[in-house]
Amino acid sequence: MATEYTRIAVIDKNKCQPKACNYLCHRVCPPVKMGEDAIEVTNRENWTPPVINESLCTGCGICPHKCPFNAITIINTGIKFGDPIHQYGQNSFRVYSLPSAEKGFITGLIGINGSGKTTSINILSGNLVPNLGAYDEKEDIDKVIEYYRGKNIQKNFIEIKEKKLSFAYKIQKVEEIPKVFKKSIKELLENISKDKEYYEKIIKELEIEKLLLKTPTEVSGGELQRIAIAACLLKDAQIYFFDEYTTFLDIKQRFKIAKILREKINENNSIMLIEHDLAILDYISDFVQIMFGRKNAYGQSSNKKTTKKGINEFLEGFLKEENIRIRNYKIEFSSAKYATEKRIETTLAKYPSFKKTLGEFNLEVEEGEIKKGEIIGVLGQNAIGKTTFIKILAGEIKADDKDLDIKLKVSYKPQYIDLNEDITVQELFLKKEINQDIFNSEIRRQLDIDSIIDQEINQLSGGELQKVAIAYTLSRNADIYLIDEPSAFLDVEQRLIVSNVIKSVILKTEKSALVVDHDLLFVDYISDRVLLFQGEASVKGFANKIDKIEASFNKFLKEQNMTFRQDPDTKRPRANKPDSQKDKEQRKDNSYYYTI
Repeated sequence: MATEYTRIAVIDKNKCQPKACNYLCHRVCPPVKMGEDAIEVTNRENWTPPVINESLCTGCGICPHKCPFNAITIINTGIKFGDPIHQYGQNSFRVYSLPSAEKGFITGLIGINGSGKTTSINILSGNLVPNLGAYDEKEDIDKVIEYYRGKNIQKNFIEIKEKKLSFAYKIQKVEEIPKVFKKSIKELLENISKDKEYYEKIIKELEIEKLLLKTPTEVSGGELQRIAIAACLLKDAQIYFFDEYTTFLDIKQRFKIAKILREKINENNSIMLIEHDLAILDYISDFVQIMFGRKNAYGQSSNKKTTKKGINEFLEGFLKEENIRIRNYKIEFSSAKYATEKRIETTLAKYPSFKKTLGEFNLEVEEGEIKKGEIIGVLGQNAIGKTTFIKILAGEIKADDKDLDIKLKVSYKPQYIDLNEDITVQELFLKKEINQDIFNSEIRRQLDIDSIIDQEINQLSGGELQKVAIAYTLSRNADIYLIDEPSAFLDVEQRLIVSNVIKSVILKTEKSALVVDHDLLFVDYISDRVLLFQGEASVKGFANKIDKIEASFNKFLKEQNMTFRQDPDTKRPRANKPDSQKDKEQRKDNSYYYTI
């Protein structure tokens, strides 16, 4: 008898190795033993992956549990879905509903990685014609138009067919740009722009004047991101899509671009953006839609919600209007400043005030003390001396005026991860420098390393590579761990998990960590104290004394001309709208960051 709810079976073709296991899933399947073709072997000679018949599958969970390569996912959704809007193939990822853009407004998409956000944007932008679940048939836009008869979104697909709807799309993986564009950045942007005055305005505001004569291969990730944003903004479009624009950008740049996007909105256009930085999403969006489901298995869009309500329901893990629980736990933001007493007050290291000049850049550092068992959040814009400071502490380079001689052993995860080794993840964690006790007890399960343990490092996605790099850094024996931008490429849930892993490792080892990040909620949540860098990028930097979270954040936000309040329900920091009543009140009290 057919199930009342939708059952979804997914086989990861990249992980499935039927020759190695001789179709173990087929051999252990109870319905198969009873004569039902719940799992079929279609081509044993070529060892092709098996096929799971979802209508015959009982959802017993034996095959995913027994699969030695973690290639099978069986989901009993508890929800009755219709046909998918789009499915990539048999036993593959599918999307059941789409979000929608609204003229004159910015709509934010929030959800875990692999829940269909990018697929949805590709469909809405006309880059992908949805197959309505008929993955083995030729794409047909007329069928899509007929499917959405009587719904507002039908007009979107009619205009796509008639080429009356114009789009601009800022891709997620900006590192792909140098592979397809070899000419100068000036040529790239001038070929797009039709408005010289707006072109000059965007070039100046995004600070890319000095990059125009370079090619994409000659710039950094942050510079490439700003170039991609400029290319998107310079197009004359009705719908603008931004897929994770904050990656590689510092806090100042993130909020500056948020203001530029708000200025771009008018009654004739709309913006839809995917973002995992909740402070930015909260600050910029008029509405929020939640993409929920199971990673790399299926995705479903929620109804449109106000920004506050949408983010709070996502953090709560329960969508009230839809009456759907998307997660069995809450994401809470009770930061370290809620603790009444510090666990450990033993000093790990002290450093004096010192100076360092590198070319035309000058760094000045106030004296400081690092305590055992604490996590120091590091705030400051890019190119202001944060990495130089750590290299001096580690003894890799020397200060100009003093010999620090601290002799700290540092384990360092850089912003741009360089783990392009031709080995598997498992081989990486078998290296001699790995503390197997810490890796196995505090890291392996929490970061789900086993799901990618047999994959080669150079084949990992951005999020997978980030988790491996964090795990590798924390698993090495060191006195202090420097972790630069651990939130990049990770979704909101993964960021929470990573922060808790860092906390647990520091607690168990009684070592210390300096965590550099540009997600304010992440820094707020993970830090015991904060080290604030100020100054002018690439010219001069000043490292303040390590201070309490509230004092450092207040000083930083005052410099950025922004105020933050605390959400009463989730306790998360929220950016105040400029000139709002709360914004004015806090400025009057010189309280740019909320107090508890």
